[in-house]
Amino acid sequence: MEDPETITQAIANNVRAQRSHRGLTLDALAARSGVSRGMLVQVEQGRTNPSVSTLTRIASALGVTVARLVEVSDVPVVRVVEPSDVVTFEQGDVQARLLVGAESPMILELWDWRIPPGEHHDGDAHPPGTREMLTVLTGELTLTVYGRSHLVTAGAAVLFAADRPHRYANAGEEDLRLIMAVAEPREALDA
Repeated sequence: MEDPETITQAIANNVRAQRSHRGLTLDALAARSGVSRGMLVQVEQGRTNPSVSTLTRIASALGVTVARLVEVSDVPVVRVVEPSDVVTFEQGDVQARLLVGAESPMILELWDWRIPPGEHHDGDAHPPGTREMLTVLTGELTLTVYGRSHLVTAGAAVLFAADRPHRYANAGEEDLRLIMAVAEPREALDA
């Protein structure tokens, strides 16, 4: 498993390289992503470990996956991601593991989430056309999309439009574990 400092430096290098490749200034990326210029400077200088939400906004603005931003090395034609190489994000007691991601022909990410009882995660709206599919392995998920809540129990699956704010909450009494796939069309990023 990569140490946190190595991942922080990879994020710094990848964000800077992706921004430069697109000819964006820090101010332009800040405007596109909704992340402050000061935070972007800290990210690009490797002085902070950004949250999942911040990385998601930066990745969307750059037209890449979160996986691409945390990638320590180039991706070969076939990539086996060992458990020790999975990147884990923690926000309080909520844990999200980015298992693997791809950028072509569309942006795809596969996540493993663990949410303790009484905890939640608020997801920002992704670019238009983005969809999320998930299945609950244990516990119960209260998924709120566009102000409407849906109960998803263990063994059930759900597909929803993630181009609007959404919340994953565990109102149950046992740990919630879910596997999620995020699919974002490339054309949403090229617009």
